[in-house]
Amino acid sequence: MQMRQPVRNIQDFLLSTYFADGLRITIGVLLPSLIFAQFGMLKYGMTLSLGALCVSVVDSPGPMVHRRNAMLITSVLIFTFSIITGLTNKNHYFIGFLLAISSFVFSMFYIYGIRAASVGTAVLLIMVLSIDDIRPWQDVLLYAIMVLAGSLWYTGLSYFVYRLRPFRLVQQSLSDSILEVAEFLREKAKFYHQNNNYDKTYSDLLQLQVSVHEKQDAVRELLFRTREIVRDSTPEGRFLLLVFVDMVDLFEQVMSTYYHYQQLHDQFDKVGILSDYEMAIKRISYALDDIAFALKSGGTPVVSKRLLIEIERLKIKINDLERNNQNQEYNTLGIIALKNIEVNIENILARVKTIFSYFKIRNSKDIRQAEVDTEKFITRQKFDFKLFTENLTYTSSTFRHSLRVTVVMLLGFIVAQMLNFSHSYWILLTILVISKPGFSLTKERNYQRLIGTTVGAFIGMGVITYIHDRNTLFVILLICMIGCYSFQRKNYVVSVLFMTPYILILFDFLGMGSIALARERIYDTFIGSGIALLASYSLFPTWEYEKLKEAMIDILKANKAYYEQVIKLYFEKNYDKTEYKLARKEVYVSTANLASLFQRMFSEPKSKQLFIKEVHQFTALSHLLSSYIATLSLYNKEHQFIFESFDALKPIANNTNYLLDTSIDNLEQGTGTIDNVPLIRLNDNGLVIKKGEDLVPEQFDLIQKVAYDIYKLLVKIKI
Repeated sequence: MQMRQPVRNIQDFLLSTYFADGLRITIGVLLPSLIFAQFGMLKYGMTLSLGALCVSVVDSPGPMVHRRNAMLITSVLIFTFSIITGLTNKNHYFIGFLLAISSFVFSMFYIYGIRAASVGTAVLLIMVLSIDDIRPWQDVLLYAIMVLAGSLWYTGLSYFVYRLRPFRLVQQSLSDSILEVAEFLREKAKFYHQNNNYDKTYSDLLQLQVSVHEKQDAVRELLFRTREIVRDSTPEGRFLLLVFVDMVDLFEQVMSTYYHYQQLHDQFDKVGILSDYEMAIKRISYALDDIAFALKSGGTPVVSKRLLIEIERLKIKINDLERNNQNQEYNTLGIIALKNIEVNIENILARVKTIFSYFKIRNSKDIRQAEVDTEKFITRQKFDFKLFTENLTYTSSTFRHSLRVTVVMLLGFIVAQMLNFSHSYWILLTILVISKPGFSLTKERNYQRLIGTTVGAFIGMGVITYIHDRNTLFVILLICMIGCYSFQRKNYVVSVLFMTPYILILFDFLGMGSIALARERIYDTFIGSGIALLASYSLFPTWEYEKLKEAMIDILKANKAYYEQVIKLYFEKNYDKTEYKLARKEVYVSTANLASLFQRMFSEPKSKQLFIKEVHQFTALSHLLSSYIATLSLYNKEHQFIFESFDALKPIANNTNYLLDTSIDNLEQGTGTIDNVPLIRLNDNGLVIKKGEDLVPEQFDLIQKVAYDIYKLLVKIKI
């Protein structure tokens, strides 16, 4: 497995949506210039390429209808602003005023989501690139028409590529989400490793959970908004929907936590059985890798015999351990926990096998439909003007971000005019791409831009200095373009590292390449970065702790709703599957939001990292709570046991709900008072187990204890 990993990683990347985006954007941007250059009209070709480049900014993965609409709106806007900028850029005062107003309005587009924000970025991009380009009004109109033609050319290309293979983007995105689940599984396997650092593993798991959620949410958007799939009109659509639904259920199984890992290690390290659990879980993750690769490559994966042998060996070992435990050398609850973990691994394997089986009937018309109410899982974004006006207040982080961008763009414009560099718009471009709504994101993007530009400039200077063959330079230009656009969403440092040589070689082709140009790009980048970073710290700053209270309340409410859905499995026996899945999705969303917020706090100044220790504890406890609830759900669905009645567990369930409600109230009201809330003890007399042994009562108790720990912790936090 390890030997084929580097090769598989390269294959995965070449088949990924990142590389597909890179190729599409490169073709869309480069082709007009190449064609027009053949007729001695490179100037017009470059303008067409500029229009294509601007509209490609909004062509990020998502439902085609959203991408198409965004590209058409962007085409109209960049055409309009090309004319306005071209006709007014002779007057520095007016163009400065126009830049400030536009920066504010288009930065406010963040309230409508990331794609809308990228529309604003594309319009500001065309403005920045046109500011110093003074020409007669006839040429301005021709320039704007060529920009529009370039943007429409790229929109048409993107739509044509989609229609050619309408399911390709869903296949790639689903594959990426499965790879993240596989990575999550490998991280979870570390809990069974001797002398493991539990805090680090929990922290890494939380970050991976953020990635899993982001990837699954992207797939959900694509699947549920693609008409061919929602209508179940093709076998491929039904196949993709089935795989996704099973993968979300599988992730719930992976999320579950059966026992305190430290206690398991204390009991069973000397036997060495936990390393078998680690290897079995890793083997399942490799099977998920195979599924992900098959989705991209169009192949049919086969279940590894080594995986089946590994699981069977684990089953034999745990049975032997139980049989040889006559002297009660090992804690009975510990062995039960191990058996339950092994059963869970078997259930995960069974679901993996089911997904493998879908590939065999992938093109069959008999492939069944997935039972999912797609409409309820779609989050609709409002595009009304009322939302815009409601955010015109200093309490809105988007409003403050827009004010900040307005000031820094204006400042960048003034500095650029004063320095009078030949490509002073690079300062404004740097500010535009670095300025993000939060300090931590701006800081991260700043470092990435500086490192990528500096290293890329030296590489570019080396290429221009030592390579003079035009064909070789063109090949390097092509590689740099594909690299730049392929990595812009995956790894921004690498993207900028490719971008800088690509720009320098391009200017060299235009007869403007020199070492001085590379130096100027570095200077401009450092100036723009410095302005953007200082502004994010001192000018209408937005700190993560401001969103902390809302994020913590959201995760408590989501866990409570999830818990209420799960206990219905025990106390009511009939439950709404869609409502259950919606509650589970909200837990993933709120957990991901809090984990990413917490991670961003670490990038902020120490003085702004409020309650960092307590928030870390709260994040870990919330993750544990949702894991325990997932475990309780799986006990009911997939373990063979029969109880006469679960009524004896109702007091514990009610008390858990009360603890969560009180925790939410304490956070919302900021009272920070603690009442003497008792823990309800298990009443063994009320539970008569008729068949099999399980840990259901203990699981109810564990959930109650975690809820109590959260309740006590929140008393210390006054936000």
